[in-house]
Amino acid sequence: MPFPIHRPRRLRRTEALRQLVAETRLSARSLVYPLFVCPGSGVKEEIRSMPGNFRWSVDLLVEECKSAYDAGVPAVILFGIPEKKDELGCGAYDPDGIVQRAVRAVKKALPELIVICDLCLDEYTSHGHCGLVKDGEVDNDSTLELLAKTAVTQVEAGADIVAPSDMMDGRVGRIRQELDLRGFHQTPILAYSAKYASAFYGPFREAADSAPKFGDRKSYQMDPANQREALREIALDIEEGADIIMVKPALPYLDILALARRTFDVPIAAYQVSGEFSLIEAAARAGWVDRERVIMESLTSIRRAGADIILTYFAKEVARKFGC
Repeated sequence: MPFPIHRPRRLRRTEALRQLVAETRLSARSLVYPLFVCPGSGVKEEIRSMPGNFRWSVDLLVEECKSAYDAGVPAVILFGIPEKKDELGCGAYDPDGIVQRAVRAVKKALPELIVICDLCLDEYTSHGHCGLVKDGEVDNDSTLELLAKTAVTQVEAGADIVAPSDMMDGRVGRIRQELDLRGFHQTPILAYSAKYASAFYGPFREAADSAPKFGDRKSYQMDPANQREALREIALDIEEGADIIMVKPALPYLDILALARRTFDVPIAAYQVSGEFSLIEAAARAGWVDRERVIMESLTSIRRAGADIILTYFAKEVARKFGC
């Protein structure tokens, strides 16, 4: 028998052949574009640690959403920087809060764009934690009531999906209960189910001014050492009514993403977080990596591991430049 019979390189010989047999395909229709909205008008303030990303006032946010939608991005997720912060995070559930105003404006201009609202208190609390603080600790159960209240105001403003990111126990069930009670039984919940206490969130905390003023978030976000716990968290969120679950961050937790894909049959999202974005940008600006190839390779790896939906700051650029 002549050697070799099997030649895998036959199917790698040309770009057309490689595309024909590609096992994983990245599509702009799977991308979600994270955006930061702030008070004022005519504001486009670049985020120092996230080059090319900005804090947008509502008027310019609408224009950026139009630009992303025209490029082929089907969805955005909004994070708010309020006018003021307080101990109770009142800006999160204010019917006229910054995100609620932004949702109304975006949906009026672009009714077909999917608008997801991040649902958490950390951007709105003066202490920077994701829940109410009692006796120096984040109190789980009292926080749930404010999260449910926030969800209602976001959906009343026009949000298509609410995305609780706080990691409080039982929050998906409480939000689902409140939305159903108010007649919003059609609104999906995208739960940040396996959200790790990661060092990769640093640039985001600058962007949203949401770093904790004391302590850290390790008592409610997951330990990076744990894998089985992620499956338990995901299972609990699905049981409570989550329609989509998320693994966050993405690249350092591809094993969690792949395990979740093998275990659960719901749609799975993954968030290529700010630190992942900034590492790529910094290395590319230093001339150490091929920026475009690294962007596509990193996003493809997230898709390959099992993500149906990818939240990424590269969403608009990828949709426009690479035509995927």
